[in-house]
Amino acid sequence: MSWFQLDPQSIATRARAAGSPVPSLGSSLVRGMIGFTVVSVAGFVPWAVFGKRFHVQMGKNGEVGMYAACAVVFIALTSPLLHRLIIGPGSVSRFYKLFSLSFTAYSMAWIVGWMALRGHPGSIAGLFAGTMVMACMLVAAFDALRSVVKVFFALFALNSIGYFVGGLSEAALIKQYPLYAKLSWGVFYGLGLGAGLGLAFHFCQERARKLLAGG
Repeated sequence: MSWFQLDPQSIATRARAAGSPVPSLGSSLVRGMIGFTVVSVAGFVPWAVFGKRFHVQMGKNGEVGMYAACAVVFIALTSPLLHRLIIGPGSVSRFYKLFSLSFTAYSMAWIVGWMALRGHPGSIAGLFAGTMVMACMLVAAFDALRSVVKVFFALFALNSIGYFVGGLSEAALIKQYPLYAKLSWGVFYGLGLGAGLGLAFHFCQERARKLLAGG
């Protein structure tokens, strides 16, 4: 059963009635990368700018509070920039509902993996767990369970590349430009996960596109 009327037939019916354009793979990829990079830079601000303040004011809970603040920024800003990854009218509210649930679950899984192992093992564990949870929720929402493997690998591979390249950028710049170093991590993370989201939403709506094409 799909979520938020995102099953293939519902998407095709709405899009056909409204004459909505169907985004190509390339346009979905570009929209995901550009839109989520903007969101990601903003989402990294609580860490880059206010990270020390979280630790001072919240003590041991500062790290969790900081990650939670980052997640709130991501959730609040993503729908206005990425909702057109969903075909047809009503995409703003549907994207907001779906992304709020899936990114919250992703963030919680990532935090658990990171805090359990720390370092690179923790990052890998968090990325794996987070993208697995997100992939499962996306394919369930679109009634696209057959696409779960390629959705997961798109999210995990591209998210991991962006995350670790961002880490290298941050490490290279941190001594001379600490603020820009941290925000550069946001840029690469946004490009990576944004590309993964663009592909994931495209894969999840494959059946809807076939219905719209008359298949």
